[in-house]
Amino acid sequence: MKLLVAEDDESVCEMLRMFFVKESYDTTFVHDGLTAGSRIREEAWDFIILDWMLPGKDGITLCRELRQSMPTPVILLTARDREQDRILGLETGADDYVAKPFSPMELIARMKAVLRRYQPGIFVAPREPETSVSEAGLLRHHGIVIHLDSRTVAIQGTAATNLTPKEFELLCLFVRHPKRVFTREQLLELVWGYSYAGEERTVDVHIKRLRQKISTPDYPLIGTVWGVGYKLEES
Repeated sequence: MKLLVAEDDESVCEMLRMFFVKESYDTTFVHDGLTAGSRIREEAWDFIILDWMLPGKDGITLCRELRQSMPTPVILLTARDREQDRILGLETGADDYVAKPFSPMELIARMKAVLRRYQPGIFVAPREPETSVSEAGLLRHHGIVIHLDSRTVAIQGTAATNLTPKEFELLCLFVRHPKRVFTREQLLELVWGYSYAGEERTVDVHIKRLRQKISTPDYPLIGTVWGVGYKLEES
């Protein structure tokens, strides 16, 4: 895996270098935001880790710019651990947010959980009688068409672009079970792959972003069931 790490703390870089070598990651470290931005534009990366407070250009700005043109998985590293900071990071387009100080093993576990979202066909949700029409590599429900192999989505004939892996898997889950209401806890388990204790707000942020990308005023798609969770709206 070709990995870019933008982190200005040399001690953090050295710590991560040892663990990434064990994982056989082909890792490049840069130490300022301007260099990180150039490397992101010039090369293809399998995964990007951005420190929030980079000199030159911060990680939030880099993540926002990256999300305008590519779905590369991104994790933000930061010492800012307030809820509003986590929400800002996720709304910017990061796939996950790891607060400092952190365990390198936890970071690697979160990276692997994010990567699972990028692998076609690896996500398997429990099947239920109300599952929408499913063909080989294809999900359909009313005006929604999802090609699982290419990870492309069309809503009423219009392509939905730049869905992050978790947004894509959330939509797949809802389309597979159009009549089911999912709690935030269930969505965390099924889409993130493991439980984030106390992080149900993460689901709200991703649902908000997904709605912005796939919904119209006449076709809201993802509905809120107050006091419970979320479900796919019938067209």
